Amino acid sequence: MKYTLLGSSELSVSKACLGTMTWGIQNTQADTDAQMAMAIDHGVNFIDTAEMYPIPPNAQTSGDTERMLGDWLKRHAHQRKDLVVMTKVAGSGIGWIREGSDISSQTLTSALDASLDRLNTDYIDVYQLHWPNRTSPHFGKHWPGKVDPNNTDKEQEVAGMRDILSGIKQAIGAGKIRHWGLSDDTPWGIHTYLRLCEEMNVPRPVSIQNEFSLLHAKDWPYLIEMCHFEDIAYLPWSPLATGMLSGKYLDDARPKGSRWTYVQRQGLFRDKDAAQDATRRYVEIAHRAGITPSQLALAWCNAVPGVTSTIIGATQLSQLEENLNGFDISLDDSVLRQINDVFKRYPQPY
Repeated sequence: MKYTLLGSSELSVSKACLGTMTWGIQNTQADTDAQMAMAIDHGVNFIDTAEMYPIPPNAQTSGDTERMLGDWLKRHAHQRKDLVVMTKVAGSGIGWIREGSDISSQTLTSALDASLDRLNTDYIDVYQLHWPNRTSPHFGKHWPGKVDPNNTDKEQEVAGMRDILSGIKQAIGAGKIRHWGLSDDTPWGIHTYLRLCEEMNVPRPVSIQNEFSLLHAKDWPYLIEMCHFEDIAYLPWSPLATGMLSGKYLDDARPKGSRWTYVQRQGLFRDKDAAQDATRRYVEIAHRAGITPSQLALAWCNAVPGVTSTIIGATQLSQLEENLNGFDISLDDSVLRQINDVFKRYPQPY
């Protein structure tokens, strides 16, 4: 496993980050323990979770993923210092989490305290804003007509961001978080936070995690270039496009227990003809190269200039091992040319 600095922070993180959002619905505590053991054995020191997990979100299981990671951390307290743990405060729209309210200094503080309690830790290494208060072009809203900046009150949004930063500054000062980051945000969001941080004397965000894969590469090169030049770690989530790039959903297949068999996970906006066509071609490239389709997608993502660490997840240990091994693969020029040919033909298939 290779390591790199997380943005402008002093934190050295593995190029693979273990995602946890299946823990609590698709995975048990025993599964959690086994995944943690395997990840650490492969050199992973970077863990990502969120207060709203597991996925699909619901009131009955909300927070269970943090509780399961917290259960592991309580039993392995001596390893806490060796891990970089990230979690996220949920944005607005989830009725059972603070009645769906926006992120503010007040809600951030209460959410952080609850996460610390569930995680059985005194501090969070990186505390992230799960999504902006304003509607942003993520979760399938990146097409014209889905997001209209005319519907956002810019001054109100900036005032809200100032308030959030006051809560972050207080949390850093209290030692509850070491660093903070963004998620599902845009170049304007990054730029505005950087400006406000300088204005308010608040530490800059060290990272952002956005959806990024061979099927969803809208952040390349514009947002990723900004992250690189501003020393903000770029962390792709869903590098396998919710499992689509593994090839397991080709020809309308729905393997038992897979994500797309769960409520709200029916491929969402991803199950499009163009995405299926592109996936089929990537699967063929992987087979010719003698690697699995998942490993092809992860090796490609890992090699994209500006990508710091890639967030992976799995429900089975065999999947996790396969994915982790993908970070040891370097794609040769011939394979990259084949990938580029498909990528140019299907630059944004969903």
